Order: sequence, then structure tokens, then C-alpha cells
Amino acid sequence: MKHATAATLTTLEPLLAELRTLPGVVERKPGTFYRRSRAFLHFHEDPAGLFADARLDGSTFARLPVNTVQERRALLTAVRDALAAGKL
Repeated sequence: MKHATAATLTTLEPLLAELRTLPGVVERKPGTFYRRSRAFLHFHEDPAGLFADARLDGSTFARLPVNTVQERRALLTAVRDALAAGKL
């Protein structure tokens, strides 16, 4: 599974725009987000679709699909919940 290309990231732009507004989350390069000094979230693509890897528990990456609007909303909800719970 390879990291998402710039072309693929353009299809995720509305999701990326939402992620950029979250407090304490910094996009260091397109589609790669950090929380403090630690990698927090990035995207992959493969024949099965698009996925986000996010450290929702603060330590290990969880892989979440982001192919549909519903899946992207679920990712945003999970990220917001993790930030609110102080897990990160």
C-alpha cells in the first residue's frame, strides 16, 4: 500500500480542509498531519481504495477507509473524539 499521490489527495480536499481546522493538528506536507512532534494521520491508496492511518489512541495507527462521504465523516468524528478525549 503506497502513500496517496498528490492527484489522489485532490479528491480528498474537502476532508483535508476540515482536518486543517482542528486545534493542535498541523499539516507538515500535503495529506500528512502531525500532533505536536509526532506523525498523527496520513493517507494511502491501493486497489482496494483510499485509507487513512490515524493514531486515534495516541500510540498505534488505525487504518480507516475514506472512500465515501460517510467514511470521511466517520474519520472526522473519530479524530475529533480522540482530540477531545485527550488521547493525543
